[in-house]
Amino acid sequence: MAPYAGGFDNRDVEEQGNVIAFPQARDAVELRHLRAFVAVAEELNFGRAAERLHISQPALSRQIRSLEQLVGTELLRRSTHNVELTLAGEALLDRARKLLRDMDEAVTAAQSVGGELIARTARLWEPIEDEATTDADLQTMRDAYERLHAQFPVPDGIQVRPVNANGVNSLVVGGDPATPPTIILLHGGGFVLGSAFGYRPLAGALASAAGAGVLVPDFRLAPEHPHPAALDDALAAFAWLLEQGVEPDSVSVCGDSAGGGLAMSMLLALKGGDLPMPGGGILLCPAVDVEGNLQDPDDPRHVLTFEVTSRFTGAYLGDHPPDDPIISPLYADLSGLPPLLIQGASGDHVIADAHALAKRARKHGVYARLEVYPVDAHVFQLFWSFLPEAADAVEKAGAFARDVRGSRELGAGEDVG
Repeated sequence: MAPYAGGFDNRDVEEQGNVIAFPQARDAVELRHLRAFVAVAEELNFGRAAERLHISQPALSRQIRSLEQLVGTELLRRSTHNVELTLAGEALLDRARKLLRDMDEAVTAAQSVGGELIARTARLWEPIEDEATTDADLQTMRDAYERLHAQFPVPDGIQVRPVNANGVNSLVVGGDPATPPTIILLHGGGFVLGSAFGYRPLAGALASAAGAGVLVPDFRLAPEHPHPAALDDALAAFAWLLEQGVEPDSVSVCGDSAGGGLAMSMLLALKGGDLPMPGGGILLCPAVDVEGNLQDPDDPRHVLTFEVTSRFTGAYLGDHPPDDPIISPLYADLSGLPPLLIQGASGDHVIADAHALAKRARKHGVYARLEVYPVDAHVFQLFWSFLPEAADAVEKAGAFARDVRGSRELGAGEDVG
C-alpha cells in the first residue's frame, strides 16, 4: 500500500518570533544565536557563558561566528585574555535583551493561559466526580453528565435533525441535509451515561472538521439494557446508513472513552458478520481495557474512581464474560479491521489503553495512527471550543474521516506525541 500522507503531523509547530529583522539576516538569525551573544556579552568570557548556557565552548564559538556572518559585522573582539563588545555589539545587546525578554514573557503568558485552560477542564469534570464520590444514584449522575455537555456550544451553522435509524432514535448533526452522513459517533459515559442530545457539540465540531454529517445513535444504556443492547443498536444504525446508499468504505466509526470500546466491538462484530466493513475507525481516548488490567486503582487521574468505573462495566457486562474478544479488543484478533486513528492524552488514566490497542492493531497488520497530546484530561476533545489541543485533535479526526471518505490508501501507522 502507498505510504499515508494525510497530514497527521500535529506536533510540527512553526516557530514564531525567532528572527531579528536585519536586511542581511532576514529569516536566518535564531533565538539560540541571540542567547549565545547576550551570554558572552554579559560574561565577557566564553567559558563562563558556555557553562551558563549548558553547551560546549566550541559550540558557543560557532554560534557567535554564525551570528556575525549573518549580521555582516563583528560583534565581539577576542584576544588571548579579553573579550569586549564592538560598537555594533553594543548596539545589538540592548535590543537583543529586549527581544529575548519579550519572547520569554510571551512563552510564560502562554504557559499560564494553558495551565488555566487545563484547570478549566478539571473544573468541568468536578461535578461528575463529586456525584460519584457521594454515591449518588445513577439518575443523578446521568443528569450531571448531561449538564457537563450542555456547557459546550454547537458550532455555528450546524444543523441537527432527528432520524429513526432502524428503530434506534438518533440525531444527524451537520452535513448537507440532502446527503447521508458518513460518520457514526458512539458517545462515551461508561455505557451507563450520555446521550445523542448531549453529544451534539462534539458531533458538530467533528462534522465541521470532516465536512460531513455525523450520525449519533442514542443507543440503549446499562444497567437497564446490558450487553449486547448497545452493540446491537450501533450495528442497526450502521445498517441504516447503508440503506441510505452510503458506501461502507466511506464510513468512519468514531467513539470516545467507552464509546471507543463500543466502536471497536462494532468493528469486530462486523468482521464476522453479514454487513461490510466501514472504511475507518476514530477512537478518542478509548477505554478498551474492560478488565482493568492496565489500570492502577489508586491512580489520581481517574475522572471517576476505579470502583465507580468498575461498577459501570459490571452493569454493562451483566453475566457476559469480560474476556470475550468482541467486548475486549485487547484479546481479539484485529486482522482485517480498517485503518484506525487513536488519540490519547498523556495525563489521562486510560492512556495505557490507547498504547496497547495501537500495538495490538499493528501486530495484526492493521494501520493504527496513535496521536498523544500533552493534556491532563480524559476525553479532552470535548473541550474543543476553548482548548487548543482539543481543537487540533478534532481537526485531525476530521481530516482522517475525509481521507477515509476519499478512499485514500493508508500505510503503516506511527505514533505522534
